[in-house]
Amino acid sequence: MTHKTLDLHFEIKAVSDDGLFSGYGSVFGNVDGGGDIVHAGAFTKSIKEWEGRKRMPPVLWNHDRNEPIGVYTVLREDEKGLYVEGKLLVGEVQRAREIHALMKAGALDGMSIGYGVRGADRDRATGVRNLKDLRLFEVSIVTFPMNEAATIDAVKSALEEGALPSLPEFEKFLREAGFSKTQAAAVASGGLVKLLRSESGDTEANKTLSDALAILKSN
Repeated sequence: MTHKTLDLHFEIKAVSDDGLFSGYGSVFGNVDGGGDIVHAGAFTKSIKEWEGRKRMPPVLWNHDRNEPIGVYTVLREDEKGLYVEGKLLVGEVQRAREIHALMKAGALDGMSIGYGVRGADRDRATGVRNLKDLRLFEVSIVTFPMNEAATIDAVKSALEEGALPSLPEFEKFLREAGFSKTQAAAVASGGLVKLLRSESGDTEANKTLSDALAILKSN
């Protein structure tokens, strides 16, 4: 089952000093950038599966399984979407304290789900895919907005100015832009490495880099 992500702006209903927060990991009825619509009931089966395990999905930072920053205490569907309540472990995890401060300041207002598709159909007239049964892997707090064009333009600007970063610097840039650790490594090795090996910074390598970013953001 392919692991996909869905990023969106989420409404911060509450962020308390002790790390408690609430919001929506997914909303129903809107067409996302990839041409998908999540429908009410899509998480029903998965929520029951999590309840059967007597645990909740982890709170991750930017889909990085190596960076859990808290725990969810409530996970349910309502008329709007997938409603969640969670607690950032601000007393135990340094990254959680940093994210909590940014959320309180309004600098972070994005959530994203990691999921697999178990049931879907496509509208032949519009091309929109209707997601009706999703396996929920995790719910992340993410950097938002994830502007694909802005990310690509920033990379192109650096290339045009000749300020090519090192591979670790570029991977860090991609992580801060919202890519997972695996995605950042894949883009950096697939696009930047080719460009660094080119003496002229040719357009083919530039296109490889831009295409890799675009593909990852659309999946």
